[in-house]
Amino acid sequence: MQNEVDAFLNYAAVERGMSPNTVAAYSNDLTGFVLYFAEAPSTARISDWREVTPANVNGLLSDMDDRGYSAATRSRKIAALRSFMRFLVEERVLDESPVSHIRTPRAGRPVPEVLTAQDVEALLEAAGAGPGPEDRRDHVMIELMYAAGLRVSELVGLDIGDVNLRSATVRTLGKGSKERVVPLHELAVNAVESYLQAVRPLLATRAHTDALFLGRRGRRLSRQGFWQRLRRTAARAGIATHLTPHTLRHSFATHLLQGGASLRHVQELLGHSSISTTQIYTHLTSEHVRAEYDRAHPRA
Repeated sequence: MQNEVDAFLNYAAVERGMSPNTVAAYSNDLTGFVLYFAEAPSTARISDWREVTPANVNGLLSDMDDRGYSAATRSRKIAALRSFMRFLVEERVLDESPVSHIRTPRAGRPVPEVLTAQDVEALLEAAGAGPGPEDRRDHVMIELMYAAGLRVSELVGLDIGDVNLRSATVRTLGKGSKERVVPLHELAVNAVESYLQAVRPLLATRAHTDALFLGRRGRRLSRQGFWQRLRRTAARAGIATHLTPHTLRHSFATHLLQGGASLRHVQELLGHSSISTTQIYTHLTSEHVRAEYDRAHPRA
């Protein structure tokens, strides 16, 4: 069971960009759940997350009450368990979440941080300013991620054949192995084409691999490797926003909506199964509309 917890913590840190303190709290809570299920009476003992039922979860909640946890602590632990179970469903470890029956007060969903269009340009310029092949690769990765709204796992998971230069599209497998095809603008297509011709051969120093983006040792670049490179690039660009790979995906969605794209189209491009997930960006675009109104209206 700990293996799945470790996978989730890696996902939370790298792909979701959660702070070290948040990841540490999740680790503490989820490891505690593993111990609870491992040390339960033999009739209720569990060694696989697939065995967890709503009745087991109710037993866990009762144990929290017995330990005298405060409402805030209890709420935090339930939130950690809910997020973890959602992750297992998305990864197809579970068919459905055994905690879906739990009802806890929910705070408003935090609004994601996004870059301005000027920030994106500065980031791309900083990445392309380096002389080495890794710098030029980083520029293409940022260009492609922002052009298609890719998750970091989708970006580093791309193979050469997933980008169709002729049709100007990229094909990717999202959560739950759900495939989607996203159009690319001309700058992104040209960047990938140039990378394939002049940069990737310099990085392909090992055995043959179909991976599109390669690291220093000729292997597929990891999520952690890209995140570290992105942070250094952001520092060079002077970007103060807490930047994670997911920030580029947030920026992609927000800028499309600000440019007039429909919510349904953005939902499809992001690969969200529910439009409610995409609606988080409407708050940001509403602020944009208000700012434009205040700037443009003669009596504003």
